[in-house]
Amino acid sequence: MRLSRRTHPYIALRLRLAHHALLQFAASLTSSMEIVFFLAGPVLLGLLSVIALPGFLAMRLPWPAALGLLGAQALLTCLPAWLLRKRLLPANTAAWLRQLPLPPRLRWQADVAVAGLLMLPLGIAYAVSTSIWLLQSPTWLRPVAVGGMAATAGVWLLAWILTSCIIALRLRAPRPAQRARAPTMHTYVPRLPRWHTLFLWRQLFWLPFWRNENVIGIQQSVLLASAGAGMLAWLLRVPLVPAPLLGLLASASLILLTDRGDKAVREQIAVLRPSLNAWPLSSRGLIRLACAFSLLPAGAVLLGAGVLLYCLDPAVLLQRVSSVYAITASTALLAIVGLPRLTARGRVALVVFSILALSAIGSELWN
Repeated sequence: MRLSRRTHPYIALRLRLAHHALLQFAASLTSSMEIVFFLAGPVLLGLLSVIALPGFLAMRLPWPAALGLLGAQALLTCLPAWLLRKRLLPANTAAWLRQLPLPPRLRWQADVAVAGLLMLPLGIAYAVSTSIWLLQSPTWLRPVAVGGMAATAGVWLLAWILTSCIIALRLRAPRPAQRARAPTMHTYVPRLPRWHTLFLWRQLFWLPFWRNENVIGIQQSVLLASAGAGMLAWLLRVPLVPAPLLGLLASASLILLTDRGDKAVREQIAVLRPSLNAWPLSSRGLIRLACAFSLLPAGAVLLGAGVLLYCLDPAVLLQRVSSVYAITASTALLAIVGLPRLTARGRVALVVFSILALSAIGSELWN
């Protein structure tokens, strides 16, 4: 990443920090992006062509509805900055930057520059999408083409300003903590809880996924909600959406929920390994319990799907295809968790094959 010699050192530092954070984020998503592009490449290309559509549609709506549509698009455009704010400025880095004796104007310029680094790919996507619509030039678009282009550019600039504000808020000093109560003196009696393995799992695996800047808990909650909603929509045969597409989304959410959860558990085990090896007792039971618990969310979704299917139509649950789907899904989930020595490519292949197999089996459910 080359910078001009006239760039202030503070702005150059902020840009390099943001660039490094984005590279790390892209590297962490490599395996996931391979899965997404393999399964939903045409869908992503279709979404790219639609990204500039709200700007053109807003020109054909009354001004309250148009402003609401453009405002919602601006908020969605700056959503990546909100999700990546902790990665762009970790707590220790933000605390260090706050101590630098710099004028507010220079700090704001750096925030705008970092926001521009984030908005550049989205600006390219807006330009490509606008070009696609102008080349197609449908009849309804011609009277509002100029206004739609101006609205799209305005949305992008508004998102840039909002992104700059998000980054600036990240650098604000935190509120002073409330005074802690004086500790109560009592006699400490060391004792091991009755369910000590479950207690250790909660302390070493569950709580760290929700504390500080760890987003694993939120990530798994979103994936669990997506898997449950996708399975519910598929089994209820939601109209206007093809059943095979709903089956693909439900199967993909189910597999990705287990894959991401198992990966997070394996990373936590690697962090804890030096401490676990120094314990005066075996940690195998704790590790096995943590790996087994990564199967619980997907297992709960499968069990809920079976109960719902039984309530909707018991005859469908007794069909052979339902049993094959349940057995295949269970085998795939066990393989993801039970084969930790797979290479990154092998894991991607296993995930993709599992999703395709479950989608193919599920497409026969309502036939």
